[in-house]
Amino acid sequence: MDYLPLFHRLQEAPVLVVGGGEIAARKISLLCRAGARVRIVAPGIAEATQALVDAHGLEVTLRDYQPGDVTGATLVISATDDEAVNRQVYEDCTAAGLLINSVDRPALSNVIFPGIVDRTPVLVAISTGGASPTMARVVRGWLEARLPARLGALAEFVRARRDRVKGSVSDIAGRQQLWQRVVEGPAAEAVYRGDEAAAEQAFEAALTGAAAGWVAIVGAGPGDPELLTLKALRLIQSADVILYDNLVNRQILDYARRDAEQVYVGKKWRAPSTRQEAINELMVSEARAGRAVVRLKGGDPFIFGRGGEEVEVLMEAGVDVVAVPGITAASGSASYAGIPLTYRDVSLSVRFVTGHRAENRVNLDWPELARPGQTVVLYMGLSGIEEIFDSLIRHGRAPETPAALVEKATYPEQRVVVGTLADLAQKVRAAAVKGPTTIIVGEVVAHRMV
Repeated sequence: MDYLPLFHRLQEAPVLVVGGGEIAARKISLLCRAGARVRIVAPGIAEATQALVDAHGLEVTLRDYQPGDVTGATLVISATDDEAVNRQVYEDCTAAGLLINSVDRPALSNVIFPGIVDRTPVLVAISTGGASPTMARVVRGWLEARLPARLGALAEFVRARRDRVKGSVSDIAGRQQLWQRVVEGPAAEAVYRGDEAAAEQAFEAALTGAAAGWVAIVGAGPGDPELLTLKALRLIQSADVILYDNLVNRQILDYARRDAEQVYVGKKWRAPSTRQEAINELMVSEARAGRAVVRLKGGDPFIFGRGGEEVEVLMEAGVDVVAVPGITAASGSASYAGIPLTYRDVSLSVRFVTGHRAENRVNLDWPELARPGQTVVLYMGLSGIEEIFDSLIRHGRAPETPAALVEKATYPEQRVVVGTLADLAQKVRAAAVKGPTTIIVGEVVAHRMV
């Protein structure tokens, strides 16, 4: 470890900045956010630096650097393009035992500025030891995306209740377990969405030992793990139990904790399936046992996913539940196949329907679906594709209407079969497509990007 990461309190601390250009301005802005008392020494200052001087009432000395300038400083920043000046500042600070950062010059620094993810009071610092500032920025971007925007609010929520918990729970292990339930449970979710009353209620339940578990109905998207929402990923990583469907990419389960229980509750056409009633009972029983449950469903839980039914069951049972949308198969398959679902002057509306066969037929509003000027997306239509296309043609949709079938959308092995209402079914059978599939019908298919 080349550097020991520390967080330095600079409230009202004297900090010297040598240099007044654009680079200096970036450091001065950060120092002002930390509450430092900044003094600038430079023969001239840039417009951005002057704006900070005016906004914060900073002290400025307009002349060249002199060795005595570092006296009394807690931290010194050298931000000039003059190597001789930077080296002199470094040598003066080293001799005086002061902290010195020469911007973009690790060899002339004994402290460096990390990349910062700011969710005050939560701060995350990233450093490559000066090896690659670009890499530090990239990693910072990854963390910025992963951390909830209101993580700082959760930290303040916890801070305000620490003394109360310490007075109520005597042993350290017990307090750690309590805070684990708070920061990964319903209280945290309520804080993230800004519901103070619900957050306090959940905290009280956790403090009194009355807290039960909770269930998150989470959309896993159409397959590609990178299409998970950030909230979905966070909940998966905090779950004690994950109940997952047949359409969920198993790679997504790799994001779960090692000790999380993973239970397959999928349903598959003409194959042994888990009854919906059994899934409902399992979610309720696991939550009542105090466990955090993620019900992971392919695509979006509320588009042909029975998510609404499951939410109703959980609410009737008094179980805390949160619903997290996912990218539905229609959007995922269309995007990865290069097909726009709408296109100006061609399709101004989209219909999502299921082509699932019930009682050995596909029962849909054919006159409505056969209307021109719209895109029709059919889920679960492979087994009845001939009947679907024949019905659309019989009710007025032109046989030459473009159509496409997307198999295993967003997966590396995705296949796209393109044709028309007249010939696509035959092409699909010839290609021995097995599914899962999404069928797109409409003039938009002719605008596919290939």
